[in-house]
Amino acid sequence: MLANFLIGLREGLEASLIVGILVAYLNKTNNKKGAIAVLWGTLAAILVSILVGIGLTVFVSVAPKGINEVIAGLASIVAVVFVTWMIFWMSQQSRALKGELHKKIDLASTSVFTLVGVAFFAVIREGVETSVFLWSSSRAAGDDTNPVLGATLGLLVAAGLGYLIYRGALKLNISKFFKYTGAFLIIVAAGILAYGIHELQEIGWFPFLTEKAYDVSGIIPKDSFVDVLLRGTVSFRSSPAILETIVWFAYLIPVTYLYLKPAKKVAA
Repeated sequence: MLANFLIGLREGLEASLIVGILVAYLNKTNNKKGAIAVLWGTLAAILVSILVGIGLTVFVSVAPKGINEVIAGLASIVAVVFVTWMIFWMSQQSRALKGELHKKIDLASTSVFTLVGVAFFAVIREGVETSVFLWSSSRAAGDDTNPVLGATLGLLVAAGLGYLIYRGALKLNISKFFKYTGAFLIIVAAGILAYGIHELQEIGWFPFLTEKAYDVSGIIPKDSFVDVLLRGTVSFRSSPAILETIVWFAYLIPVTYLYLKPAKKVAA
């Protein structure tokens, strides 16, 4: 639940900030129709994103055994790739994001339909990425961790924060917020990647290193409070295979290092 709450909060706040930037700029230029068009484009992107998540859930539920694991495994790996790219992109481009969005609005301000498209494509990337990542995280954590509730609460809080920031009622250090949540999402992504490998091992795609790397089920019993908490936070597994463990560390260590290392200063 906690992992999905954080995913919903972070990704939802990104989308809220994008919409806020677009609407604020259009209101500043007295383009009220344009602001309404942005909201329609945003709504369309949200609906498409929800449909993607529902589609994945329905497709996996009716897929024959074997195909189910393939979809779950590959979708988890793709979700990790998307989120990793977005974490690094946001950390590098967040400062220039406002200017880029203003330029797009200036180019599209003469057409309501074009403004709908600008908002749609600005939000849909966040929406589909969030939908797939939340779906993969829910599969990895299990239904007993209340993943849907966590995601819903995260998105609602994000919408509220975004509105307060837009109205000027709340000051938030956005760069630090994304830095810290990005670091935590890397840990979550490592668990989802390991889960994807586990699903593909189940159907024999990786028929090696299948032995248990360790087993702490005696210390942390399955479905115990601690087990549910850890699964809902970092997709914890009490007895992962050796390959899962290797993949977890192989992703977590270099990605965390690249994310947290200080940026090189450009010489004057």
